[in-house]
Amino acid sequence: MSRICELTGKGRQVGHNVSHANNKTKRTFLPNLQNVTLMSEALERSIRLRVSTHGLRSVEHVGGLDNWLLKTRDDDLSLRARRLKRDVAKKVATAAAA
Repeated sequence: MSRICELTGKGRQVGHNVSHANNKTKRTFLPNLQNVTLMSEALERSIRLRVSTHGLRSVEHVGGLDNWLLKTRDDDLSLRARRLKRDVAKKVATAAAA
């Protein structure tokens, strides 16, 4: 299981622990990833994703998973999220045409 947010692409970062004597030792900073189930209104089903808390707040701010996927560039999304975006876009297009 990778340590990368499926929506924002936020991943592990590398830095230092710094002591009082200014000794530096390598360490990693991990994103706060949560397994969440988000509801897609267009697809009418729930989707289980591994998302950072920052990504979850962004999704809620925009108004849901469907809106967030449609507004986000494909470069920023994981492969699974890109497939979801394509499915949502198809559903929205067919609903608008009907």
